[in-house]
Amino acid sequence: MKRTILSLTCAAFLAMAFTPAMEDWALEIGSPAPKTDIKMKDVSGKDISLADAKRSNGLLVMFSANTCPYVIRNQSRTKEICQYALQNNIGVVLVNSNEDQRGANDSFEAMKAYASKEQYTWYYVVDKNSELADAFAADRTPECFLFDKNLKLVYKGAIDDHPGNASEVKDKFLKNAINAALQGKSVTPNSTASIGCNIKRKM
Repeated sequence: MKRTILSLTCAAFLAMAFTPAMEDWALEIGSPAPKTDIKMKDVSGKDISLADAKRSNGLLVMFSANTCPYVIRNQSRTKEICQYALQNNIGVVLVNSNEDQRGANDSFEAMKAYASKEQYTWYYVVDKNSELADAFAADRTPECFLFDKNLKLVYKGAIDDHPGNASEVKDKFLKNAINAALQGKSVTPNSTASIGCNIKRKM
């Protein structure tokens, strides 16, 4: 019995020691958008992919949720930047990867109600088994990934420099990134830290 417990303990330790941290396989600037062809259920009831959502000037993917306080606090800014992206012919997909809460606040029905209340005019999709979040190495809501017209990553991170208080914002990171990409310029900064709730993956 002791030998079995020791073996299991060693196995668990080795798994932790040799399992890379999420940042070790993080999506790097310049990388192509992953999993562009997998179909995800949108709140409209249609199945769509990132390739379907892309427009001529690129694609904005934002990992989001229904109940995260940071998402709620950023809701007006989320709507503003999503509308700005669409106005500039950049497709928009909000992705709900909270697979561990599908039976509760992040169920498909709850997503539909939330999108309707907030009057979303862009896609809001279910990321089954957090497949897209894993491919993006996304771990927060909200967390943003902006791709150019060739679906190359040009920016990842936060919407702006003050997710806790809109009145304190000095740098609109994502909007600046969109403007630079539209002009064919380098995005600076091209990566910022996302502050928000952990994505609730199924354990």
